[in-house]
Amino acid sequence: MSSARFEMIVSVLPGDIDEQNHVNNTVYLRWVQDVATAHWRAVASPKAQQTIGWVVLRHEIDYKGPATLGDEVVLRTWVGKATRLTFERFTEVRRNRDGRLLSEARTLWCPIDAQSGRPVRVSEEVRSRFSI
Repeated sequence: MSSARFEMIVSVLPGDIDEQNHVNNTVYLRWVQDVATAHWRAVASPKAQQTIGWVVLRHEIDYKGPATLGDEVVLRTWVGKATRLTFERFTEVRRNRDGRLLSEARTLWCPIDAQSGRPVRVSEEVRSRFSI
């Protein structure tokens, strides 16, 4: 199962820059989470958003090139394999002006009940909203 791509553009801000004068690796992780959250909010039904939360089981990030102050970057994400208890999500970060790939990430998310915080099975209806 694979989903349509979801994209958003963000600007590199002064607080994103580390001592090597490029975007800190923790910012890439924040971007991975931010675009995943935005995708969920754009596609999931209001009922699903009220009843399902998400926790990360695993992040894998490969850094390919630096982003620097003033860059705009395109955050592109999509869902890979989605089971009842896990969603595999992929994210690319590309510099907007030239399309250069800056990082790739694979994240494994687990759905939880928004009230209890316990893992919950995701319905076929929710899984189907993220597949093509």
